[in-house]
Amino acid sequence: MPSIPHDADKRGYLLEDYRLFHLKESRAQRFSYHYHEFDKVVVFLSGQVTYTVEGRAYFLSPGDLLLVPHHHIHQPDIGGDIYERFILWLTPEFLAKEGLDTCFREAADTGFLLIRPTDALRRQLMGLLNRLEAALADEDFGYALLARTYCLQFLIALNRGNRGNLASEGQSVYTSDPKIEEIMAYINAHLPQALTVPELAGRFYLSPSWLMHRFKEVTGCTVHQYILQKRLILAASLIRNHTPVMKAARQSGFSDYSTFLRAFQAAYHMPPKALRKDLKDS
Repeated sequence: MPSIPHDADKRGYLLEDYRLFHLKESRAQRFSYHYHEFDKVVVFLSGQVTYTVEGRAYFLSPGDLLLVPHHHIHQPDIGGDIYERFILWLTPEFLAKEGLDTCFREAADTGFLLIRPTDALRRQLMGLLNRLEAALADEDFGYALLARTYCLQFLIALNRGNRGNLASEGQSVYTSDPKIEEIMAYINAHLPQALTVPELAGRFYLSPSWLMHRFKEVTGCTVHQYILQKRLILAASLIRNHTPVMKAARQSGFSDYSTFLRAFQAAYHMPPKALRKDLKDS
């Protein structure tokens, strides 16, 4: 199986509708916080891992599924020697076209991303993932179509079982800081406006030093890094929807265009206009 890139804040490039990984490390790895343009399902098989997504730290048990919607900043913290999981990457366009994006939309809306399935649903989902993995490795006649049917069956089962199998918030499956969540929600709702640590600290009656320390402790990134990444995500979305580049920069909260260009190229490895060109060529 191919390895996942680990060298950028915006990680992984998905040109297909979906991609499956079955990964097992024999030693602990360190991952920085990052995000994807695609949706991701993490099926935790064995080991010890805590997944922090948008400030919430989820404690995964074997058999758990974690839904990571696109543009959600996240970071796994791996403990112990073994970490085994399936990871399924899915483009939002593929999910929406097939009408199978409900679980991700609900996860994004509620902010609660962990599924702890019943034994029956877990067996069903694992069986489909194993068949999908075998079909992709076989490459016999019709393997791509067969693999796609297994992927669709997995997503149908996931969406059907999602509501009745969400882990209860009373099960202590995650921790969060309500104040930091409130600040993150404010940031995401006011990206075009001036957002500085002193301004945020004053608005929420906190000391700037406490805010900087606690935000980094909870989310894995600094306040400045979080705001920058969210503004870049917003700018890229506006550009994809045909907003002129300079206007997209302003509407995303960048007052200096040269700063925006440098940050955009560092994150996307292309100038903003090239992103629009890629859309035309695709």
